[in-house]
Amino acid sequence: MSKPRPPAVAGRFYPSDPDELRRDIDKYTEGARAKIKARACLVPHAGYMYSGGVAGKVYRALEIPPRILMLGPRHFPHGESLAILSDRPWRTPLGDAQIDTALAAELKQAFPLLREDAVAHETEHALEVQLPFLQRLVGDFRFVPIVLGIERFDLFDQLGRAIAKVQAAQKEPFLILASSDMNHYESDAITRVKDRYALDKIAALDPKGLHEVIRAKEISMCGYGPAVVMLTAMRALGAKQAEIVAYATSAEVSGDYDWTVGYAGALVS
Repeated sequence: MSKPRPPAVAGRFYPSDPDELRRDIDKYTEGARAKIKARACLVPHAGYMYSGGVAGKVYRALEIPPRILMLGPRHFPHGESLAILSDRPWRTPLGDAQIDTALAAELKQAFPLLREDAVAHETEHALEVQLPFLQRLVGDFRFVPIVLGIERFDLFDQLGRAIAKVQAAQKEPFLILASSDMNHYESDAITRVKDRYALDKIAALDPKGLHEVIRAKEISMCGYGPAVVMLTAMRALGAKQAEIVAYATSAEVSGDYDWTVGYAGALVS
């Protein structure tokens, strides 16, 4: 087995102490809600103090299966722009999360443009911050991480359709998890308006519309690509609805209403 990928942002985006991390996740996910058998979700990936509450509302509402495809943005220009990892566990303060090697192989066969690359994942936080939630709530699960550094709709569309093809062939479906924060570094008022344009497209299951409105309205949604891919896959699989289950901005924590980031959570079924 390959040497585990060490945590890149433990102690910064989330606690490095296991007990403190468990307490935080329990706090963010507390509260009863009927579990939804959604096939896909959108979750944020900022530091837990800002986005943990939104992510927690998604996870506590979701019936999480033991196999998960995770799609995130490549924030830094390092490594491949369509990067997958197929056989290297990821370490967090709660232990090692294992890769679903069989599912990774199927995805690479269905979409040959995916490239095996550890460099693109090495310092990337968008997917890493999801793992402690999953370790705490699911325990025994396997995942496949993919990060995207592309902007072309045709490639998003092709990847989404390939994922749908793989999903349709499974005896037990996997969860498609897309990670994104919303608009960045504008006033709270502007961020909320811009984010509403994007969230309306997500709620309408409109991947092409989301891609177009991001550009037309200059919305700095870092993971719009993963969201477009997820929506494309779900449309191909016959999804009927998307529910925005939570929204917040960093101003609600920081008190800075001039320089904010938006966070949203959604379930697609």
